[in-house]
Amino acid sequence: MIHPHTYIHPNARLATNVKVDPFTVIHQDVEIGEGTWIGSNVTIMEGARIGKNCRVFPGAVIAAIPQDMKFQGEYSTVCIGDNTTIREFVTVNRGTKVKDRSLPFVQRIRRYGNLKVIR
Repeated sequence: MIHPHTYIHPNARLATNVKVDPFTVIHQDVEIGEGTWIGSNVTIMEGARIGKNCRVFPGAVIAAIPQDMKFQGEYSTVCIGDNTTIREFVTVNRGTKVKDRSLPFVQRIRRYGNLKVIR
């Protein structure tokens, strides 16, 4: 179920049984696997690949540009494996290319992971 107060770009690809709560924004070039739940006020930006049966809790930001001085606007992605939990207010940035390599880096989070903010 996708809440009516959610914006999903027409070029984003969501499996048929993805649940998206209100006030979430999903940009283009995003893929979300079946059985995944996206909480309220989540931002999923270009280049996100989210696996099956994941849980993304409210306030998370997925696939923002890297906080790396080497980043020069190149295309990169973040891949979140199946059955991963992203807790409240976690930011997961895209990868940056490795020095002297032409291929962009892909930020990967293994399946069955659990990310949370530690204060």
